[in-house]
Parts: sequence; structure tokens; C-alpha cells
Amino acid sequence: MRGKTRKTTTLFVTLAAGGALALTACGGDGGSGNGKTSGAKAPAAPSASSSGQPGAQGGSDSMDLTLRSGTARQNNAPRMTGDWANPPGRPATRSVQRSWVQLSASRAGNLDPVVVNGAGFTLYRFDKDTASPSKSTCAGACATTWPPVLVNPGGKVFVDGVRPSDVGVVARADGTRQVTVGGWPVYRFSKDLKPGDTNGQGVGGTWFGVAPNGQKAGQRSGGAGTGGGQRTGPATSAVLFDEPDFSDDGPSQGVAGPGCQNVARPKVTSSVSADGSLRLWSGRDCTGRSKTIKGDVADLSRIGFDNKLSSVRFG
Repeated sequence: MRGKTRKTTTLFVTLAAGGALALTACGGDGGSGNGKTSGAKAPAAPSASSSGQPGAQGGSDSMDLTLRSGTARQNNAPRMTGDWANPPGRPATRSVQRSWVQLSASRAGNLDPVVVNGAGFTLYRFDKDTASPSKSTCAGACATTWPPVLVNPGGKVFVDGVRPSDVGVVARADGTRQVTVGGWPVYRFSKDLKPGDTNGQGVGGTWFGVAPNGQKAGQRSGGAGTGGGQRTGPATSAVLFDEPDFSDDGPSQGVAGPGCQNVARPKVTSSVSADGSLRLWSGRDCTGRSKTIKGDVADLSRIGFDNKLSSVRFG
């Protein structure tokens, strides 16, 4: 018996010079279809030139992008390409413009839903960026800690649980093209070492997992903690910065529970970004002097714990 042929739909997206996002649907079994423009209208997705002004294309008249429904695996993407080229266990410390990326609505840690890439790593948005017009302000050392999600001109974005109309690209100052969700440029976090990690959530009070509509994932209400955050439950992870104010100018390290956890580099931490309350200890194995914090602490010297942290206790 002849097997059934699966019908797929591909949305071809063109960002014209005026910033409009045009969707063209092509039906069939991987063919070009009839080339008619889809009747669904998508919101404008302005791009930014190297000067940071919206509406320009960095010297290009248009930037095309192909959106395909489903995951990379369902679309038979080649192995070790796109998002799969950065396997689990290897920090994403270098931004590479890929032939394809995947955006899937999923669950990671306490974030549900949150957008993850093809390898299952959490994607983030930055409060200092803008969504209308789309613009990234994270470059240099910031882009090393938070590698932007980049896609080649003419590349593919596989969407799974994310509306195609919420997906776009924006030109960065270096000429690369960064993927946007709900207009917000999206990033990986270099301290997330395995799928499902959410160590970047709430860092500096400005970094959050990105929800499928571009909003902040995992927002909760509550009173302010020691660091002025809004997270009052027990923490499950924290990011420890060598410099005050969560600065990317110096090194940082991640730590996650449960229970008592020794930090890899003791007695160098000057600021802590945590997803809830935890206890800091000056000695290894949660011994010595201790201090309980709730949420972010931008300067540990204010509570007498600068360069003293050796271990933490979660829960």
C-alpha cells in the first residue's frame, strides 16, 4: 500500500526596506507551491542598521527568512548544523550565525512556558533592548556572556508553539542578523551548561527567559528581598559575579541546588543574582559565617560578604 504523503507549509518572510514583515505560504511536499501571499497579516518588524537607526537594512535592500512549522528534527535538519552545532556541556561563549535556529515553547526549570532552542537551551531577553523598534544593546563583553541567537540571510527558523507572526530578525551593529520574538532580540546564557538550565533568569534584574509571545517568562509577584528583587521563594540556582552590580567586565560562575553547594572559585564573589532566597556561607560545605539573602544582591560589601563566599545552601 502506498504511504500517505505529508503536506507541509513553509512561510517565506521578507523584511522590506520599510520594515514590513511579509509572509508567503508555499504548500506541497517541499516544493515551491503557488507562491501566493498568505492572507494572514503580521505586525511590522523594523530592523536596525549599524548606526542603530530603525528602518535601514545595513546596506541590504531586504533580508529574507524562512519559517517552517515544527521542530528541526521533524523537518529533517542535517545533524550538527544550526542549533545542534553547540552540543550540551559546551558553554555558548561565541556567537555564530547559523543556517537555521529552532524556537520551541517548552518548560525549563520553573519557567513554563519559555522559548528554548533546538538543543533545549533556554533563550533570554534583555530589558535594556527595545522591541519597537527591535534593537539590541548587548555587544562586546555582554555578547560573550549572552551570545545573541543569529541566523544566516535566507536561513530557516523552525517554530514549535511560537506564532510565526511573533518571529523576526534585526540587523546588529556588526552586520549579523539576530532572531527576535515579539520584537525582542533573543540570547543564550553562557552559564547554562545543559538543556533546561535557567541560570540567567533574573540576572541583574534585566535578563529573563523569553515567553513565546516575547514577554518575560516566570514573572511572579511578591515583596522585595535583600537585593530588591520580586522573588521570595527558595532559590534553585544563582549566578555569582566577581564584580559588583552584576558587571560583565569580570568573570562569573553559576551554582545550582539542591542543598549545600560549594562554589568552583571561592572568595571572589561581589554580587549575586538568585531566583529566590538562599544562604551564603564563608566556608566550604556550608560552614563558617553565614548570611541569608532574598533575590539579587548588587553589592555584597553592603552586607559584609564581599569576596567571602565559599558555599551556598538552597532550599
